[in-house]
Amino acid sequence: MRQTIARTLAAALLASCAAQGQTTRPVPRQEPASPAAARPDAPAMAEGQARPGLPVVRLIATGGTIAMKIDPVKKAPVPAISGEDLIATVPELAQVAHMEVENLSNVPSAYMDPDRWVQLQRSVTQALARPEVAGVIVSHGTDTLEETAFFLDLTVDSPKPIVLIGAQRNASERDFDGPRNLHNAARICVDPGARGKGSMIALNHNINAARDAVKTHTSDVETFKSGDLGFLGYADYDRVVWYRAPVRRQHIPLRALGEGQHLLRVDIVPAYGGADGTFVRAALAAGAKGLVIEALGWGNINIPMFQAVKEAIGKGVPVVISTRVWTGRVVPNYGFEGGGKTLQQAGAVFGDNLSPQKARILLMLALQTTSEPKQLQQLFDR
Repeated sequence: MRQTIARTLAAALLASCAAQGQTTRPVPRQEPASPAAARPDAPAMAEGQARPGLPVVRLIATGGTIAMKIDPVKKAPVPAISGEDLIATVPELAQVAHMEVENLSNVPSAYMDPDRWVQLQRSVTQALARPEVAGVIVSHGTDTLEETAFFLDLTVDSPKPIVLIGAQRNASERDFDGPRNLHNAARICVDPGARGKGSMIALNHNINAARDAVKTHTSDVETFKSGDLGFLGYADYDRVVWYRAPVRRQHIPLRALGEGQHLLRVDIVPAYGGADGTFVRAALAAGAKGLVIEALGWGNINIPMFQAVKEAIGKGVPVVISTRVWTGRVVPNYGFEGGGKTLQQAGAVFGDNLSPQKARILLMLALQTTSEPKQLQQLFDR
């Protein structure tokens, strides 16, 4: 009898539990429908919603290693991820800024050229003109990052910061450095101390001025340095710290280009032991309207190169002297044939401490309005 009662009670209890489970089982959460393909100007959020009242920071994605993954067929990094994908790797961004994304391109930085720089400059200028935007981040490959940074520094007229970032390790690698650089760039954009400092390169916590930054290592994550002049500051763990300001800045307006028009061609010609001037003449034959000579030391070349440079100047093509040495200015010092003093007397312009790549950009922009050596020298002396 007791066994019968016990079995009856157990059955009732099990039935009750089963009924309760049916009534209290949570309804599976309905996943949101996949959004339509994002427009280039559509906002993108990090994980979760940004806190109300945060400033807007716009990410303009152009490609580079920071946007690459290992292709399983090629077994090598190729362009693969969007700006939205990159933002999704940094949930902490939601505590820093309201992030927007513009996917301008997805190319290796070896593909960057003056036409792409002009397109990027327009996007950056339009973004910074909006009152709610605190700054712009440009994600980009590191190979030509310093050139793009200097082009934007010269042509964008805004006190708001432009922070260029890249990565030395692609998104398939365990220690991908893109997310850290993106997070720090957003912190820099919203920091009041960033205003007025123009275009900057920020990798591995270090902040470089566009004029001074140079890639110094093929693969190290701390590749960008600023030579003898040093970093502007650091995006440290607790706050962004500033130690100096870039005083050698100037603005050169970018003139409107019509359909099929381009900035004038400027070529870089290196000097080296045994150079005979062939490449100077080849650049002129290819249509170069300006030349930058990557000279030796203080700004010196040999006699055959000197003869070719004089030919170019005689044809009305401006020639700017830079150096293959990493730090220091070029100075018209030596008086031997091909020395800096004789180059100055021949009508060459001296590029101060600008690398050949950056001297080319400044000359290219200057040629919009003048090819007169004295006026060009004034621009390079600023």
